[in-house]
Amino acid sequence: MKQHLKNRQILSRILIMCLYIFSMPMTAQQIKYTDGKDSWNPDLLGNHRAVVEFTGRDNIAKTTIEWRRRDEKPELKRIIVQDGKTGATILNIKTDAITRESGTIFFEPISGKGTYYIYYMPYIDEGDANYLKGLYAKPENKADAQWVSKIKTNLADNCTLTEIQSINAFNSFYPMDVIATAAETTAIIAKNSGSSFLVFPEDRIYSIRMKNDLPQRWIQKGTQNTFSDTALKGEYLAFQLGIYAIQDLKNVKVTFTDLKNSNGDIISAKNIGCINTDGVKYDGAVFTNTVSVPKGKVQAMWCGIDIPQTAAAGTYTGKATVTADGKPKEITLQIKVTNEVTKNGGIDNLEKMTRLKWLNSTLAQENTVIAPYTPLAVKDSEISLLGRKLVLATNGFPAQIQTFFTPEMTSIGTKVNNILSSPVEFHFVDAAGKESLKWKNTGIKFLKKEVGTVSWESTSTSQSLQMDVNGALEFDGFLSYTVKITALEEATFNDINIHLPFEPSSAKYMMGLGQKGGDRPATFDWKWDVAHKNQDGAWIGSVNSGLQFSLRDEKYSRPLNTNFYLQKPLLLPTSWGNDNKGGITITPNQKSILVNAYSGARSMKKGDVLYYNFNLLITPFHTIDTDFQWNTKFYHKYSSIDTIVKTSATVINIHHANEINPYINYPFIEFKKMKSYIDEAHEKGLKVKIYNTVREVSNKAYETFALKSLGHEIYSPGKGGGFSWLQEHVGDDYIPAWFVPGIKDAAIVNSGMNRWHNYYVEGMNWLTQNVGIDGVYLDDVAFDRITMKRIKRVLTKDGHPGIIDLHSANQYNKSDGFNNSANLYMEHFPYVNKLWFGEYFDYEKNQPDFFLTEVSGIPFGLMGEMLQDGGNAWRGMVYGMTNRMPWSGNADPRAIWKLWDTFGIKGSKMIGYWSENCPVKTSNDKVLATVYKKNGSALISIASWADTDVKVKLIIDWKKLGINPAKATIVAPEILNFQPSKTFSATDEITVEKGKGWLLIVK
Repeated sequence: MKQHLKNRQILSRILIMCLYIFSMPMTAQQIKYTDGKDSWNPDLLGNHRAVVEFTGRDNIAKTTIEWRRRDEKPELKRIIVQDGKTGATILNIKTDAITRESGTIFFEPISGKGTYYIYYMPYIDEGDANYLKGLYAKPENKADAQWVSKIKTNLADNCTLTEIQSINAFNSFYPMDVIATAAETTAIIAKNSGSSFLVFPEDRIYSIRMKNDLPQRWIQKGTQNTFSDTALKGEYLAFQLGIYAIQDLKNVKVTFTDLKNSNGDIISAKNIGCINTDGVKYDGAVFTNTVSVPKGKVQAMWCGIDIPQTAAAGTYTGKATVTADGKPKEITLQIKVTNEVTKNGGIDNLEKMTRLKWLNSTLAQENTVIAPYTPLAVKDSEISLLGRKLVLATNGFPAQIQTFFTPEMTSIGTKVNNILSSPVEFHFVDAAGKESLKWKNTGIKFLKKEVGTVSWESTSTSQSLQMDVNGALEFDGFLSYTVKITALEEATFNDINIHLPFEPSSAKYMMGLGQKGGDRPATFDWKWDVAHKNQDGAWIGSVNSGLQFSLRDEKYSRPLNTNFYLQKPLLLPTSWGNDNKGGITITPNQKSILVNAYSGARSMKKGDVLYYNFNLLITPFHTIDTDFQWNTKFYHKYSSIDTIVKTSATVINIHHANEINPYINYPFIEFKKMKSYIDEAHEKGLKVKIYNTVREVSNKAYETFALKSLGHEIYSPGKGGGFSWLQEHVGDDYIPAWFVPGIKDAAIVNSGMNRWHNYYVEGMNWLTQNVGIDGVYLDDVAFDRITMKRIKRVLTKDGHPGIIDLHSANQYNKSDGFNNSANLYMEHFPYVNKLWFGEYFDYEKNQPDFFLTEVSGIPFGLMGEMLQDGGNAWRGMVYGMTNRMPWSGNADPRAIWKLWDTFGIKGSKMIGYWSENCPVKTSNDKVLATVYKKNGSALISIASWADTDVKVKLIIDWKKLGINPAKATIVAPEILNFQPSKTFSATDEITVEKGKGWLLIVK
């Protein structure tokens, strides 16, 4: 943070400490803008003040401040006057003619001649400490009436404005938040009569911030026809073209010519672009955007020149042409390229805005296979992937889906686990309730057979409908379908539905559609409610075989999550939702558990098209890696390396809001400190992961205003508000997110799937290659699986470990749309190494089926840890889970870690209570046992879900356990805060306290 402030202060000395002299002839006053260096309490007085010198003789001071404020209705904000000599707040004040351009203040100069401070934007922070509701204090009148009566309206100013100060450089309005007056704006428009818009070329250092006002800086400069700058070889040179609309502008574009120097060397126009209108989407598709600017508004067009490393030194000249509604304005570009070659394209220098190039990155887009997955193999209509197989019917839908994982989830066997009891089918039901359509299909045509993706198509035709099916399976088990239904003639249906018939053995559990993770209900009925519920599918399965399904159409857009769902909810699919007629039922029959996703009655006219798209995830994704679980002991806090070494932790998670990673989801500012810390950790045998995701972005991001210029692409639309800095500089139309009071880090909500994900991937790559991070800690996820795959690729490149652990607070609440964390994030599970679920997960009241499905990760090939209130240590160990130190006060797993090491749990075989092969059970079905088996010994974890203390006997299959009962000993080693030392015989009754258990070593 100190380094960041230092960088800002260096810049501020250039920008703020200089005299800011008005060039307009009508203005003689000179205003100096300075850095207050945090010399007052902004929470009481606000971020801005005018410093005046009173030179009068009587007890009425008058000053007129030309503050040029960008905030609306300044007359509704309080003015506080403070005596510079004593610090006392002056009660006798009166304001007059408070406008955005200037304001007159009368006050009582209680210390006579000297310095007085006039604070003009004091605010009050309300709401939660991390989700502020910043309100500006309203005017108040505490002045003595007798003193007020002495004020003469014709009193001349008797104060001199010496400077306008901001609490620090980061809060300064100078120069880009200092508005032009209405008269100045009118004058510059008049000077350019006949133009429908004005263009103001602007340096990358001065991000354009305001959309409702011209900055005074542009009035002083006037309209310019030339932009000049200097760049290094290999640098991405960012610059801005500020557009001011004199009339409504519907289509603003910027085109470029080649840049040429006097020797005829060329920088191609292909190397120059405008990020507002052109680029690459997060999924690699072409990005295009139309920019419109309403009359009287300002739009920043951010452009960039990618200077080749091979470019010859010299001054290059070319043209940028801004076109709006067919009317062009040319700007001459004069770029001096020096002899120096920049490192990393200049991206190490944040203030140069070179990382804007990252917005259009295609890094790690190729769908190469990521470990531990194996290449897809196609044989006839069968596609094999790690531990699973998909068999296609001729219509392109799954005829069968199989898994081969063992019940323990520690290996892949040969026994087939069928997920489906019969093929997946669409049904088009007539008014009589019958399937009347007769289909002919073309059979499967494979479009792509690559190691990472296999795709196919099949067309089925009936008299009234054509059904075009496009399917794709990826190496991790993600199966996506685009189902296009076209009416060949007018048709009416009582229902259009899809049947997913599950094999009962693969449908023991369910999670989603408002259902808490656990045993599947016998029957189930659900209806769409996107306005309130982030629900479009569910997971149904058993530990070693299952399927998640989600129903979508061609307009699907990923909603916001984690507190923000209601601000950008799901769009009701036109097909499946059908004006809320659609829904899902789950019913058993003799052969299957039938999932019926229906859409209800509808008519289609000839040529009408509906998209009944859906996605499937075949679970589990891979086997559980128990040795990784035992070896990876997280320390989740920024502390000294030596302190952490003593705990026996092996991986450090660096959250945000600390010295080396201060700003949320923008871990670049203190990267030198971060690298030094990571280097020391590596020297001492520890790995380091950092907090970094994209749900929200810190306001400390250098690119904040460039991102804001992209409309709602990066930042979600919203009502604004929140921390004062956001209101004073971003203005409006955003959603304020997480706030850290100590360092005043105020984040803005990301809009969802956008080009910031390209930046995110590049940033992760840069942190891995240049800073040495060993992975990332994800605190919920606001991106989809495309970005997750890219992240995993860059994190694991060149042999880096690329550890990803995923934390989530329980999403089953109103603000999050009543979804299950595991269901919401399942698409990411193939690339996650560990789960940490999380706040608001109840480890005391919930049953084992909830632990297994919604917390442990085991049915998906993962293992996890507990958080809320430290978790339940006894129940956790049944799933191989502990809590994580030292995030919450009672979270100290070191005693259990020590037992792992003394027993030698690494290399053991975990056989959970859910497996028919588990060699140990108890005499009470509410007390469950999991075995960690080694040659000649075993660790037995038992935990109780009984309502009271109970006594149980162990039921041991000694042959399966591989131990001679005649020679066996059963010992409960002493574990601090877990259990006392005790020895048992095989026939003893063991007292198990309510909600607790034992760890027993059998030798």
